[in-house]
Amino acid sequence: MNQREAEVLNLIKENPFISQSELSKKLGLTASSVSRIVAELVHKEFIQGQAYVLNEEFPIVCVGAANIDKKFFVHQTLIHGTSNPIDSAHSVGGVVRNIAENLGRLGQNVALITTRGDDAEWLKVKEASEAYINLDFTEIIEGKNTGAYTALINREGEMEYGFADMSIYDEFTPEVLIRQTYILKRAKCIVADLNVPKVTLEFLTAYAEKHDIKLVFIPVSGPKMNRLPDYLEPVDWLIVNRDETETEFNMEIKTDDDLIKGARLWNARGVSNVVVTNGSKSLAYSSNDYEKIYPIKQSTRVVDVTGAGDSFSSAVIYGWLNGYNIDDCIELGMVNSTKTIETDYTVRQDLSEQQLKLDLEAYKNESIN
Repeated sequence: MNQREAEVLNLIKENPFISQSELSKKLGLTASSVSRIVAELVHKEFIQGQAYVLNEEFPIVCVGAANIDKKFFVHQTLIHGTSNPIDSAHSVGGVVRNIAENLGRLGQNVALITTRGDDAEWLKVKEASEAYINLDFTEIIEGKNTGAYTALINREGEMEYGFADMSIYDEFTPEVLIRQTYILKRAKCIVADLNVPKVTLEFLTAYAEKHDIKLVFIPVSGPKMNRLPDYLEPVDWLIVNRDETETEFNMEIKTDDDLIKGARLWNARGVSNVVVTNGSKSLAYSSNDYEKIYPIKQSTRVVDVTGAGDSFSSAVIYGWLNGYNIDDCIELGMVNSTKTIETDYTVRQDLSEQQLKLDLEAYKNESIN
């Protein structure tokens, strides 16, 4: 037993009904770190978890991809058919894993369900993620590699090409979720990306409706929109981009009015809250009783746009779950996205609950002035 485990164990002995929030405050740790320590104490049989587990906070459960991201940066005009000098970088990624890390850095209790290999790539994902995300509910798929995503970034910081090695997520069947119903039942919110099969997302939708669990879907790309369940009534939030909306409704979006129209079409399918993004131009929010176009403030310090959407989605989810109004939720997302693309990281390293609040305050002051 290490020192942190001993500290947690002593506090639980003093008060078997102590919550993870109280443990976090007393020890100065994130909720996800406390959750991981408690899971280890249960595994080592120092505690059975009976009184304590009944009083654990309900986590945000993220379902989907956790990958290794490889980025190739082209600093000159890209010339097809020949060799191009590049710089390269490797990091961890996956849409829902990125969202989970953002939320963990924002002090939220987060658990990840994903399929993964038993390989060196997963060890890299684990090392970068475990401080912010509970990884106890991941499932090893024998004979498969951990997912990998490769992006080619041009000199303007925009992605030129993306290559996805994601066959391991074909093994993400409903049975994987059924084996993890302990944590699913405790979820205060489920966030899922579309890297998993449609039948799995349909199971998740039905499960969330049956157990009255908040549900958020984050699409990944136009080609994967066919994985979205047909029945969307239980979906609280859908954060989707223009291309994905055009694909779904066989429409063309050219104006802000078109963007709102696309958002309304998702509402008509049953989704309560919809955001349709349009790159760096604008985004539309729509619900049954409120809609608005939000202009995007252009950054002059763009380094890498990878992770922009994930950072936006995570901050919106954070705001929603913590009682912010819709305008503030959207602005939290825009601020976090802007701050992320101004770094070399897919998840900004300075992110915290306090920092995001300061960022939002600065954003509002700039808007007034």
